[in-house]
Amino acid sequence: QVQLVESGGGLVQAGGSLRLSCAASGHTFNWYTMGWFRQAPGKEREFVAVISRSGDSTLYADSVKGRFTISRDNAKNTVHLQMNTLKPEDTAAYYCAAHHSVVPRTTAPDYDYWGQGTQVTVSS
Repeated sequence: QVQLVESGGGLVQAGGSLRLSCAASGHTFNWYTMGWFRQAPGKEREFVAVISRSGDSTLYADSVKGRFTISRDNAKNTVHLQMNTLKPEDTAAYYCAAHHSVVPRTTAPDYDYWGQGTQVTVSS
């Protein structure tokens, strides 16, 4: 089992940047493919980005492609989400998640472990 704790959320103006971090503990970090999801009030949880176990493969939602970058440091058991050119529609609770499959997944039910989330609010 792995425990995930997100940090780095906050309030930022449109056009600004934030860097989210997710610290993992409890099991071998590089056994897990890591993803970021987000959920706005009244909406379903949606996929944002995913990174493979080794970090050599990434996928992004179309809505964030070119603005967000996912990365991981297996030596430090962390995964990051660099968010640039933020828009008000990026406002949501952001969740870090992990799954065992080698193939990166983009749907929430495929993930085995979740953090508690960190709030990102982008003002216009």
